Formats: sequence, structure tokens, C-alpha cells
Amino acid sequence: MASGDMFNCKKVKATAVSSSATENRCGWLQNPTPGNWWLDDADASWTMMTQGGGYEPEGMDIIPDISEGDYVRTNGNYGYACACMEVETDADEERITRILWFRQLSISKCENDNNLDDPE
Repeated sequence: MASGDMFNCKKVKATAVSSSATENRCGWLQNPTPGNWWLDDADASWTMMTQGGGYEPEGMDIIPDISEGDYVRTNGNYGYACACMEVETDADEERITRILWFRQLSISKCENDNNLDDPE
């Protein structure tokens, strides 16, 4: 994406993979408190992890320390960033089940996307 290009966080393409779908999703990556992670895009709020939930999607370890990039701190060491991810999802549960690729973007990319609500 060249500088000045419009940014659109809508999903690109979904392909059935058993009960999951592989898709590119872009939006607000939120980590407001320990163990709580989700991605809010134009379609849904996709749960990745919840504190005490006992579930962590495969590939969670490829997400770097987002506070080292363009990041908004909201609660001590916790906050949110703008990101794109290639993921597998469970659409019925609005859950990310596997993370295949991750890229953190500038906050302005999500701020300027009219398809996204403001982060919580």
C-alpha cells in the first residue's frame, strides 16, 4: 500500500476451511487488560482471548509487543493498536481460531477508516 492510499478494513475474501474461514481482517487490535485480546473490524468484534477463558488461538505468539509500535495506552501497559491479520475464524462464534500473519499499522489508518467504530 503506497503512502496516501485509502485504507479499508473490510475483509478481503473468505474461503471455507472445514468450520473455519481464512481471511484478511484489519481493524482495532485491543488488549485492554491482561489476557483479553480482540480485533474490531468493519464486520464484528472478533475474540482472540479472554482472561480465564482457557482458550488461545494458534499463532498468538506471532503478535509482537504492540506497545513498541504506533499504540494507544489506555490502562497501564495495556491499550490498542491498528493491525491487519490473516486469520482463520469461527464466524458463528465471532472468534479468531488461528493467526497466520500479523502486521501493525499506524493508528491513523484505522482512525481514517469510516467503516470502523472508535475503539473502546
